[in-house]
Amino acid sequence: MFFIANHPIYNHPLPEGHRFPMLKYELLPKQLLHEGTAEFTDFYSPDSIDLSLVQAVHSATYVKALTELTLDAKAIRSIGFPLSAALVERELRIAQGTVAGCNHALEHGIAFNIAGGTHHAFSDRGEAFCLLNDQAIAAQYLIDQKKRQKILIVDLDVHQGNGTAEIFQNNADVITFSMHGQSNYPFRKETSDYDIPLPDKTDDSTYLAILQETLPELLNIHRPDFVFYLAGVDILGTDKLGKLGCTLEGCKARDSYVLGLCKSLGIPLQVSMGGGYSPAIKTIIEAHANTYRVARALY
Repeated sequence: MFFIANHPIYNHPLPEGHRFPMLKYELLPKQLLHEGTAEFTDFYSPDSIDLSLVQAVHSATYVKALTELTLDAKAIRSIGFPLSAALVERELRIAQGTVAGCNHALEHGIAFNIAGGTHHAFSDRGEAFCLLNDQAIAAQYLIDQKKRQKILIVDLDVHQGNGTAEIFQNNADVITFSMHGQSNYPFRKETSDYDIPLPDKTDDSTYLAILQETLPELLNIHRPDFVFYLAGVDILGTDKLGKLGCTLEGCKARDSYVLGLCKSLGIPLQVSMGGGYSPAIKTIIEAHANTYRVARALY
């Protein structure tokens, strides 16, 4: 049984020429339905999240400024989107989609969010297209509600999960693991529990070998009872904002490995899609769709 959080608000209008490929949030669900990877009943339309869950991770001052649209111009520039009530509502629904997905994954093994993976959102600010950190909010929810005791966040976006690292820097219940391009944004990295910076043009075989050496060891050491997976497809060599050299096949093999390992160990998994900035939108959609195709074959 699939669970895919999605809402029309995810496809938020942006100024013409904006570099963020917002159209993917409209096209990806259509592609999954068209090819039969997903059915209409697999989709969940999230409401707005309870702000108390957001404030368990983000400062009350930041949340207030965000919801009241009083962020200063510098903070808005750092986010990279024009601030509006609709944009904030979008972020609140994305976060709720990830929280709801966790509850589904606890029963059925896996859940997805068409959006999310907003790992550049810090406890007190947003950055780089990220306003609220959906997986951090959901991880803290699982801990606070005593639904789970030890969580591993596996961040395989090409950019380091700097906001996630900062949020959980003093929290032993949540282990943060980021494997990313060493010369990619953010240029000032935070310190995750485990960081693996990769050199430019890292290819499929090197990438997968490092992942296969690392992830089983982390699972064995920490014995998490829940995993969050940020499945960014900006590791592709075609990506405009990434500097790694992976192919579509390598990216799919990465997803197959992570999902297959969690499935074999019986660890519930929530997947948020993260970044993807290849020039051709069809490349982005194909890479993201592969994550769901892999899951459909496994679960």
